[in-house]
Amino acid sequence: MSKKIPMRQCLGCREMKPKKELIRVVRPPEGKGEIHLDFRGKDNGRGAYLCPNPACLKKAVKSKALERAFETAIPEEIYALLSAQMEAGDG
Repeated sequence: MSKKIPMRQCLGCREMKPKKELIRVVRPPEGKGEIHLDFRGKDNGRGAYLCPNPACLKKAVKSKALERAFETAIPEEIYALLSAQMEAGDG
């Protein structure tokens, strides 16, 4: 019997993909830090997923998908930081 692979939807392209292929964007629990990328998928907080593709981040920004997912306004500096982190590929 094969193991079930957890699937998540990318906020940019809206495709369902295996969780391990996606980058998790995290909003930590109230008052415990700022939104960041979680490459390990282990950080505490509300998670939303994006393909490791800057084009998907651009689509998510344009459609305000992260704002809807986290139910909060996201400053432009956070998007710049996410873009830089995503291009560097480190977490």
